[in-house]
Amino acid sequence: MNYEAVIGLEIHAQLLTETKIFCGCSTRFGSEPNTQTCPVCIGMPGVLPVLNRRVVEFAIKTGLAMNCRISSYSRFARKNYFYPDLPKGYQISQYELPICEKGYIDITVDGTTRRVGITRIHMEEDAGKNIHEKDCSLVDLNRAGVPLLEIVTEPDIRSPQEASAFMKKLRAILRYLRVCDGNMEQGSLRCDANVSIRPEGSDELGTKTEIKNINSFRFVEKALDYEIKRQIRVIRDGGEIVQETRLWNSETGKTESMRSKEEAHDYRYFPEPDLVPLEIKREMVEEIKAALPELPDEKKARFVRDYKLPEYDAEILTEERSIAEWFEEAVRLGARPKEVSNWMLTEIMRYLNETGKEIEEIDLRPPQLVELLELIKGGTISRNIAKTILPEMISTGRSAEEIVREKGLVQISDTSELEALVDEILSKNQKEAQRYREGETKLLGFFVGQVMKATKGKANPKIVNEILRKKLS
Repeated sequence: MNYEAVIGLEIHAQLLTETKIFCGCSTRFGSEPNTQTCPVCIGMPGVLPVLNRRVVEFAIKTGLAMNCRISSYSRFARKNYFYPDLPKGYQISQYELPICEKGYIDITVDGTTRRVGITRIHMEEDAGKNIHEKDCSLVDLNRAGVPLLEIVTEPDIRSPQEASAFMKKLRAILRYLRVCDGNMEQGSLRCDANVSIRPEGSDELGTKTEIKNINSFRFVEKALDYEIKRQIRVIRDGGEIVQETRLWNSETGKTESMRSKEEAHDYRYFPEPDLVPLEIKREMVEEIKAALPELPDEKKARFVRDYKLPEYDAEILTEERSIAEWFEEAVRLGARPKEVSNWMLTEIMRYLNETGKEIEEIDLRPPQLVELLELIKGGTISRNIAKTILPEMISTGRSAEEIVREKGLVQISDTSELEALVDEILSKNQKEAQRYREGETKLLGFFVGQVMKATKGKANPKIVNEILRKKLS
């Protein structure tokens, strides 16, 4: 019997607000432990939470971008459980009345587009962080009270690849909206996955397991792939799937049992008594909707339609809002779209991947790339010379013209000078010239290479090709 997977995701996205959800403490990452706390976020008796308006705006913005219905009336709830880094003994979250419901995101895997439903998006506060040493455990409460959105999908995902594609699309949307930086390594985007299997063609849901805190796209795929195969193996061996929470161990490449269903929490939700219900006016929603940026799918379609880019180019260029804006600025300055795309997808992307930098962190700006392309177009430098100086332009911010002038890299386009050099090279390689004339035309590349070597890459390759063909004919 063949089986199919049924997967639903629960994603926590840390919001890019300057202060926490219920107090004025900073949300900055990487500060000294317990230096960004106050009586509210460490749960001192008698304190009262005050809701951060920006968190509500970010939640509405995210819900609209993910095609959700924005609730005009929602409220917070207390989620009760004990953990050392949860100082109040409960978390302020939302339960039966979330701010966003019934949305969706479309994903494409192997040319097939699927719609993944979003059950709900709700606001909540983060817990702190436990740090386990050899002989003790320490608690850092800097993260306690940092605002989160929890995004819960329908069980519409059918493969690890679809789950990874969904996470990538979700992250792109959050970053386009600038509500979350999407940094999975730092924990600002975290994923839990619920997975079960069932016979192909069945509508019944199997017993699910939950995989907690998966912190990279690659691990999302690996963890789900392992867990699906594990569940199939258990069923085929005559066993039963136990409803449990499991952890992904990236070192062993396996999921490991954390707690069984019998140990699952009863959170005893009840309405938060210290916060009034939240009423969202339609005018506020419409104002936020009108200010939404162009999102990845819309931008990709426009890049294909207006700039005549291939689907592949448009998809890569629109994965990040900053890269798409960089591209469009270069085009607005007069560069040809496909030429800008070629340089960005090769030389510039290679540098970003090797250094781990974002495009806004490098010193090369669109006007400098446009200047480089103009030097190529005008015959001042060759494309090969441009490739050699671009890394220096990226790392130093110096202009192409300045580097070319300093290093004497101006392209040789003088026909008489190049003809004399070609004559000399043909004279030294008479056997190869004769073989070319006898039909080995691929030797043209050999002669071009000799000219480029003699000129240290500065000869104009177009003129060199014309001269060689003329003299070898």
